[in-house]
Amino acid sequence: MDVQLLVTQTDFCIPNLECELQNVGVEYHIDYIESHPELVNEYNIKHSPNIFVDGKLVFRHQPTINELQDYFGN
Repeated sequence: MDVQLLVTQTDFCIPNLECELQNVGVEYHIDYIESHPELVNEYNIKHSPNIFVDGKLVFRHQPTINELQDYFGN
């Protein structure tokens, strides 16, 4: 499973989101919106954070720990 965090470089919630993903046991990588204008255009991204799983946009906001556990089955 490929989990991509697409965030702005100034997004203050990144450390919290990383901690929650680690607590759920999900490996991820971070990419920055500024480096991926094609994704911004394709998915009409206006906010950060965004979470893609296997190339599919699954969250357009910072999910709660419960949302992460429900989605990733933990």
